[in-house]
Amino acid sequence: MSSANTVWHNPLVLKKDRIKKQGHKSCVIWLTGLSGSGKSTIAHAVEEKLFKWSKRTYVLDGDNIRHGLNRDLSFTPEDRQENIRRIGELTKLFVDAGTIILTAFISPYKKDREEVRKLLPKGEFIEIYVKCSIEECEKRDPKGWYKKAKDGSSSN
Repeated sequence: MSSANTVWHNPLVLKKDRIKKQGHKSCVIWLTGLSGSGKSTIAHAVEEKLFKWSKRTYVLDGDNIRHGLNRDLSFTPEDRQENIRRIGELTKLFVDAGTIILTAFISPYKKDREEVRKLLPKGEFIEIYVKCSIEECEKRDPKGWYKKAKDGSSSN
């Protein structure tokens, strides 16, 4: 929803200026996959390596975002869509600020990921599906979702 009472202010410092100053481009590396597949572990490991190479980085993790920015959202399909929409807008700002963003979100709906991709210039949204067998995810089960689903007690 847009408001007639808001006005976009163009920045004086542009993304191209930030890229030139820091010596690297910005982008989103979007890790998606099942719960327990290792998205967050991979995101943090890649961030650590990039940071050591003096790259500006930040990890946006699904659980961490739901503790703050998206704490008002549940796990219904509509709220999952809104969760990813908000994350998309946030990643767009980080990329404009010249940061390499690593995200770790289940993000189950392709159409939601495509909407985020559309927010960024071509080549600045890199989607990686973290493939992990359901059996391995069930073994890890960091949130107890697989056990709840098997017990028939899962809820949104």
